[in-house]
Amino acid sequence: MSEPKEQTLEVWGNKVETKVLTKGSGPPLVFLHGAMGLTWDPFLEQLSESFTVYAPYLPGTAPGLPDAIKPIDNLWDLVLVYYEIFDKLNLEKPGVVGHSFGGMLAAELAATNPERVAKLVLMNPIGLWLDENPVKNWMTTSQLELGPLIFSDPTGPAAQLMATPPADPEEGIQMALRTTWSLACTGKFVWPIPDKGLKKRLHRISSPTLLLWGEDDGIVPPVYADEFASSIEDTAIQIIPKAGHLPQLEQLEPVVSVTNKFLTS
Repeated sequence: MSEPKEQTLEVWGNKVETKVLTKGSGPPLVFLHGAMGLTWDPFLEQLSESFTVYAPYLPGTAPGLPDAIKPIDNLWDLVLVYYEIFDKLNLEKPGVVGHSFGGMLAAELAATNPERVAKLVLMNPIGLWLDENPVKNWMTTSQLELGPLIFSDPTGPAAQLMATPPADPEEGIQMALRTTWSLACTGKFVWPIPDKGLKKRLHRISSPTLLLWGEDDGIVPPVYADEFASSIEDTAIQIIPKAGHLPQLEQLEPVVSVTNKFLTS
């Protein structure tokens, strides 16, 4: 299996430098990662068999570029930065898949400028708030408590894979530092967690949209799928059994199948 190509981009008046992983052939597809950072995992690898997948690092989370987050003051700045990333990649109207924090960002992109997104897949997105079903604060939850919230089976293969440290202790330390910094960088745009007004903008999304949710998500309960769908006109909901907040890891094949079917239909 070949590694994805890595390229460095300068955006935001050349004040922000970040990196993008690219692999595959076919229609362009942008993947926006969640709060824990970007990993080229089997989900992206399988998508790259049907699409040209572009996976940008959130500025600040790319290896070696931790200060790139500093010139970006707020969520509106971040949305504009991503339009500039699209421009640098010559992506006029790609499909967009966003997971968790990346799902919120994808929804903001599609709502702010509907002409820039062809089709939209939102996987367990954050961005809305229901007092009766609050989103769990993953940033202040201990690692011990997170497992049962993130995974349908906290003792299953996906959970064990994530919990197993690298053989090299130094690599493990660096991985932990990258994850912590990624949580800090994404936290800049979601803290405090209650919504930032996305619910007022969702109706602007005109892209056909798939809401894909793990039925056992303990971070963002599946009831939020209906909340998103109530404001987006062209929407389908797919609940993934035996999956939590990371359905693409716990139920890879069903998630790839439904995502491919939606994007190519």
